Amino acid sequence: MPEGTERGERGTRRRGRGDSAGRRPPLVAALDLGTNNCRLLVAQATRRGELRVVDSFSRIVRLGEGLAQSGRLSEAAMARTVEALKVCAARLESNKVKRVRAVATEACRRATNGQELVERARAQSGIALEIISAEEEARLASVGCAPLIDPKAQGALVFDIGGGSTEVIWMRKGEAGRPRVVASTSQPLGVVTLAEGWGGGPLDLDGFTRLTAELTETLEPVKARMEAVAGLAFDPMQYHLLGTSGTVTTLAAVALGLPRYDRGRVDGSWHARSAILGVADRLARMRVTERAAVGCIGADRADLIVPGCAVFAAIAALWPCGQLRVADRGLREGILRELMGRR
Repeated sequence: MPEGTERGERGTRRRGRGDSAGRRPPLVAALDLGTNNCRLLVAQATRRGELRVVDSFSRIVRLGEGLAQSGRLSEAAMARTVEALKVCAARLESNKVKRVRAVATEACRRATNGQELVERARAQSGIALEIISAEEEARLASVGCAPLIDPKAQGALVFDIGGGSTEVIWMRKGEAGRPRVVASTSQPLGVVTLAEGWGGGPLDLDGFTRLTAELTETLEPVKARMEAVAGLAFDPMQYHLLGTSGTVTTLAAVALGLPRYDRGRVDGSWHARSAILGVADRLARMRVTERAAVGCIGADRADLIVPGCAVFAAIAALWPCGQLRVADRGLREGILRELMGRR
């Protein structure tokens, strides 16, 4: 299982032991450029087939800032992003990583000048970004999260609340007991796009309540289409929620009462759905300055956490499983497992 810490702009570095012959396992790297964050993981496989993180990096770049209004990536956002990619390139070089997959998601998919960023990234940082489809993003997230599905459950409803989009993936165990995707969707409901595009007034408790109702109404036909594709109705008694990305990991950290984010405590943790909804409600009642003072949130996320809470509340209303497992892993871990030949 991956190990490391990521919040703001912090990295962890650890050197793993080699195999029995003294050879160091080859390093692979996954870079995820989202609407809000640029994140890198460098890892190696252990003899048990798990991932050992050797180096990590995360920086909030807000690539999608202003995208909802202009349809384009701004010059300032691209400049911030390229600077972060230069740091990633230096990390890759210092670790002598040979196998890398670097992907860009919703912001670059939506922007009319997304390809311009790809070209600038290659020219100025040497990193070859690949703009992936929403379907590929959901698939990789499911690969990365699958190890956390409860062996006793029939499967899980995996959700990834990102900066520009939200992926919902229904995973169900087959005859061999291995989870597979039976239905998935990607919706343009990210925390950045919602924060910028919400026209219903301030996102205080009243705004949070109204946004949650609006998102629930939006996602209701999405759930119906997923059930039609799967060929059966979703039974919340047979599944649990499995959430990944910044919103749900932050909610879990607050629920655990952590003074600062601790990946080791959050990743794989179990929570009652009702308890996390209570945390979401509590955060929505706070002023932005009060949320910024919460160690697990900070100033960079204080204006984005409430839209994320509303997306979570809508998902929890439509797929009302009693338990939530939180994953501080997802798309990048899916990439790493595939680079290592381990799905």
